[in-house]
Amino acid sequence: MSKSQRNAISTKAKIIENSMILFSKNGFDATTVDEIANESEVNKALLYYYFKNKSILYETVMNEVLSSIYAQIIEANKLCTNPVSELEAFIKTYADFADKQPYFPALLLRELSDNGAHLPEKMFSSMRRLFKLLSAILKKGEEEGVFQNVVPMVIHFMIIGTINLLVTTAPLRKKAALINEEIDTCSDCSIDEISNYIFEKIKGILEVKE
Repeated sequence: MSKSQRNAISTKAKIIENSMILFSKNGFDATTVDEIANESEVNKALLYYYFKNKSILYETVMNEVLSSIYAQIIEANKLCTNPVSELEAFIKTYADFADKQPYFPALLLRELSDNGAHLPEKMFSSMRRLFKLLSAILKKGEEEGVFQNVVPMVIHFMIIGTINLLVTTAPLRKKAALINEEIDTCSDCSIDEISNYIFEKIKGILEVKE
């Protein structure tokens, strides 16, 4: 790979990263191309060279993130031997990704609060693919007699919604803990503790009791 190719990849990655931060903070409509270019330390002409318009940039940002999460969960599941471990891998992989990319959960929550106003079909398809992956794990668990009374959409939101909210509200929960130490805001909980707690509770709900 040539130096110019490496520079192009690095520049695009920087634009995507700064776009995700600005979109999550300000929303799609309030974020300008000028702001993205300034934060990314590139001129608008170069930004438009890589991305035709703001909508395409937004779609690219969300698709890259969702595709990355999906790929990481697929890889994690290859090491699993049963539906329970696959469910655990799904939860912990998503949680770890959200913790390392904290602006993504905020961006996704903002998009959902806007009723998907800027949700392109390609991105919606990526979200459906993630849901289908979890649904397949849960269905496999039912077929093998491991899980019962499964409602995939509810379980999906229990996992994704809880993790997104906990990651997004981390600064607020820390602030609340400083104001009143008697209130347990889970401000000191690690992402591993959080994901393990979510897994154990959902497993307890779904597992067939002997």
